[in-house]
Amino acid sequence: MGEPVLRIVKTGGLGLIGFSMAVLAAILVRGAVEKPAPVDPAPLIASAADYDAVIRRDDWGVPHILGKTDADAAFGIGFAHAEDDYATIEEVAIATRGQLASVKGQQAAVSDYLVHLMRVWESIEARYESELSPEVRRVVEAYADGVNYYAALNPDLVTPGFLPLTGKDVVAGFAFKTPFFYGLDKTLTAIFEGRIGKAGGLSKEGVDAFLPTRTPLPIGSNAVVVSPARAADGATRLLVNSHQPFTGPVAWWEAVVRSEEGWHVAGGFFPGTPFMLHGHNRHLGWANTVNEPDLIDVYALTINPDNEDQYLLDGDWRDFEKQVAKIRVDLWGPFWWTAKRDVLFSEHGPVLKTENGTYAVRYAGMGEIRQVEQYYALNKATQLGEWIEAMKLQALPSINYVYADRQGNIAYVYNAQFPAREEGPDWSGVLPGDDSRLIWQGYLPFEAVPKLFNPNSGYLYNANNTPFRATAANDNLTAENFPASMGIQTDMTNRAMRAEETWGADRSITSEEFRTYKYDLRYSDGSRMAKLIEEVLQVEPGDDTDLAEAQRILAKWNRVTDTESRGASLGVLMAEPVVRAGLLGREPPAALDSLRDAIAALKTHHGRLDPLWGDVNRLRRGSVDIAVDGGPDTLRAIYGALQEDGTLTARGGDTLIMFVEWDRQGRLTSESIHQFGTATLDESSPHYSDQAPPFAAMQTKPVRFEEEDLKDHIAESYRPGAR
Repeated sequence: MGEPVLRIVKTGGLGLIGFSMAVLAAILVRGAVEKPAPVDPAPLIASAADYDAVIRRDDWGVPHILGKTDADAAFGIGFAHAEDDYATIEEVAIATRGQLASVKGQQAAVSDYLVHLMRVWESIEARYESELSPEVRRVVEAYADGVNYYAALNPDLVTPGFLPLTGKDVVAGFAFKTPFFYGLDKTLTAIFEGRIGKAGGLSKEGVDAFLPTRTPLPIGSNAVVVSPARAADGATRLLVNSHQPFTGPVAWWEAVVRSEEGWHVAGGFFPGTPFMLHGHNRHLGWANTVNEPDLIDVYALTINPDNEDQYLLDGDWRDFEKQVAKIRVDLWGPFWWTAKRDVLFSEHGPVLKTENGTYAVRYAGMGEIRQVEQYYALNKATQLGEWIEAMKLQALPSINYVYADRQGNIAYVYNAQFPAREEGPDWSGVLPGDDSRLIWQGYLPFEAVPKLFNPNSGYLYNANNTPFRATAANDNLTAENFPASMGIQTDMTNRAMRAEETWGADRSITSEEFRTYKYDLRYSDGSRMAKLIEEVLQVEPGDDTDLAEAQRILAKWNRVTDTESRGASLGVLMAEPVVRAGLLGREPPAALDSLRDAIAALKTHHGRLDPLWGDVNRLRRGSVDIAVDGGPDTLRAIYGALQEDGTLTARGGDTLIMFVEWDRQGRLTSESIHQFGTATLDESSPHYSDQAPPFAAMQTKPVRFEEEDLKDHIAESYRPGAR
């Protein structure tokens, strides 16, 4: 799916307020506030008696949660997830409350400010009771109770003042994060950094501001389905393969969930989410990938020269709606300090004042809180018609869906809340803010969303590429059938090209071939990598022997990133900075300059320009330190962080991988692998890194979905908060 989480650039001082540390120290005696005392855990422990859940851990530590009701199962999910990753769940909730700076200090203040700017909690308080069904509210509240019960039993792990987690916290987490999946953070970064307008920061006074930036470490995801028409054995197959950070708030946690009310799923969960986000149930499954249609509009506002609190709209001066964001910043020991910042809103949406202009932003997902309602409906769908009805809720601002089921149906939905824009204006640029006709209202209906069902080719894929290339050429959607105002992306990735060159080139795909294609290690002839290599090979090396040697290595390299490759180290280290800059919307370094940097690094740390890729590209976790195949934007996706010794440590890319299959008779089998294991934080657990070796070896383990598959593989069984 990708990483939507905002990173923070520290700009000096206490940027949000503009005080130097010396001035800040002088006022702390007056402004410091003592942090709250811990909450009494007794009521949280007592409330657990309301639930009946059993957690069975299998041989790999994967939790299989059984509940009489959906709420019972959700309680078990919350407890089991907290056992494995409590600290991240807590941090996600604190960030969603707009209180992360109270724990992490000034560098987290931008996240807190955005919670206010996006009016997350106003939407939750106004709509929680009216827009969410009682069934969904019971599930999210039960999940919160499961986390609370674990926290109450482990008070040393709890941040003072955090408890209790609530159902509203869970819903707010979806509301806050989902717009970042399609790139709202990129637009905000562009405004903050002056790449929309001229240049400037968040504050009109010119003081330091907190700037968000997006680190594109794990970019992309793969999703592929094959129908019986293209499978050699008549099976239906689904690849679930999103690329995430290996740890943190959008890292996968695997679980199997079953209740006696029909909720039975297996797949991936994010910290703080009670629903399977992608994976399968007995009848159907889906995989998600990030898409990036144009779902954001930026408006340049004209400010009244006599009143900076007014903007021009339809010939009249309108007052900004103004609120004050109170952001608590962690100081030291038991003390906070509260910073205050104006938050402005126009008829368009949130407003950002910069040194060089004032901009309003309108985006898909504004005020939306029904994401949990849609995920619940998707989890419980039993056939294609029910799944489509769940998709028609259109509560998710973006994300591709690639679908398969036991009846042999396959589908692809380029899902988004597409703004209902007028045709004519250039919606890709900055819009004038003085014309209310440009303030769109509502979204296009589901019928207008790009989608494909059961193409004749028998296969569908997405690898973060244009929806106009998703299957065989004669089955593809065409751009001419969709208005330009929808802002549909037209790009291709290497992974998309290789999907067409593997699954797309094979008209009779076996189970083994389906898996082999997923682990493809090659850069396509049409890839950015191939073009960069061609570019540097055109340079005359002269008497630069290192450059000549590098050109010889790259010319010989087959663009395959297996651990035995002698060319991958040079190729990947050369290309990565260029591609990264492009993803950030910044001017990339010249390919030749990047190649020279790669030459210097390899000579310094490895003594040669062609070390084995496996000596450079490493998977590390606890005591595990092993070579791993793959690279950036290959179907076997591995994104590494450069270490001081010149090696790369994998930090993102392939994480939870699932191969799901229904045979001719509709019988389900499923296999999965996680990059580390279920024990996200517990280094003493055998499941902290037990899946890393098979993950590196491109092996999988069975998903024991049915009770008969699980019964002989239960390593541990317990009943938290039993009645």
